[in-house]
Amino acid sequence: MWAELAPLGRHPDSGGYRRYAWTGADRDCRAWFREQADVRGLAYEVDRNGNQWAWLGDPAAGDAVVTGSHLDSVPDGGAFDGPLGVVSSFAALDELRRRGTRFTRTLAIVNFGDEEGARFGLACVGSRLTAGHLTVEQAHRLTDADGITLPRAMEAAGYDPDAIGPDPERLARIGAFVELHVEQGRALDLSGDRVGIASAIWPHGRWRFDFRGEANHAGTTRIVDRRDPMPPYAETVLAARREAELAGAVATFGKIAVEPNGVNAIPSLVRGWLDSRAADQETLDTVVTAVREAALAHATAHGVDLDVVRESFTPVVEFDHALRDELGRILGTDTGLKVPVLGTGAGHDAGILSGSIPTAMLFVRNPTGVSHSPAEFAAEDDCVAGVTALADVLEGLART
Repeated sequence: MWAELAPLGRHPDSGGYRRYAWTGADRDCRAWFREQADVRGLAYEVDRNGNQWAWLGDPAAGDAVVTGSHLDSVPDGGAFDGPLGVVSSFAALDELRRRGTRFTRTLAIVNFGDEEGARFGLACVGSRLTAGHLTVEQAHRLTDADGITLPRAMEAAGYDPDAIGPDPERLARIGAFVELHVEQGRALDLSGDRVGIASAIWPHGRWRFDFRGEANHAGTTRIVDRRDPMPPYAETVLAARREAELAGAVATFGKIAVEPNGVNAIPSLVRGWLDSRAADQETLDTVVTAVREAALAHATAHGVDLDVVRESFTPVVEFDHALRDELGRILGTDTGLKVPVLGTGAGHDAGILSGSIPTAMLFVRNPTGVSHSPAEFAAEDDCVAGVTALADVLEGLART
């Protein structure tokens, strides 16, 4: 499965993946998912929000145990973020069938659409729509860099954008959702463990900083006469790094747009996007407030106007304690595996769904800690350990 999926959406120059929602690469990945469902005799369907499902047992029976993740990527992302969870889900099912496991609950595997938000700028669109965290009106306003709206993109891919929206009936079928994911950090590598259980997802959000100055000639405009938005933006980037270090949080300006974007032109606009995350809400608020105040001070000093817009926000997610403890019991008591419990600063579909259904996550060791990069990696034996752990968990949950 891994070998079949690996070339889909991979860029020949960067070696990274460009599997953006409702594009050709996404279509190929979705076809791969359907093929995996078909060859295993699973009941395949696509829900109203474009998420793919493969069912073992009656989907309408209720109290289903669901696993899976996503297949889309960030720009030039790695091979493991998302796909490892989907591949491992099918592999875990194969392992359970090899064991001869008899299920008393329906089992399902899901591929959530547009988890990374690389094309339309909002993460977890498929799961947000399903859980009602994103309204139809908001979804219809999502636009990519080429001005193509989400409805147009879905329609071009053969899906009905008028059908999207909350799906409480589908959520009511699910008794538990367990998502396996490569760890996006080095906690397991440092502890020497192959697999971990998630405790919580840090609160996190995205803020857009618009520094508006005055375009002018780079060679003829005196420094004292400039209203250049680039210096206050650069100083704000450094302020974000400083404030995050002081608070034990993270803050990143990872995306920038410049107008008119000429080598010999002073910009009229510098737009930067801040991603910030922390272990608790108070710390996150402290960091973002300090960055905003620093940005305003630097903008004022350079005669530049500033607008700050919060584009998205996700509060802290505490995974269902009973389900988390059950995973620990299954893996720790039943198998004797040492499984640490750890938090994460990365958002996931499991986090979005946690307010509607019991959710949990398993992490697989990442020896480099690198993610959202072609250098993202997990060793094969660790991946196999993840499949075994997921199979054990599904067996323990779906037989009860």
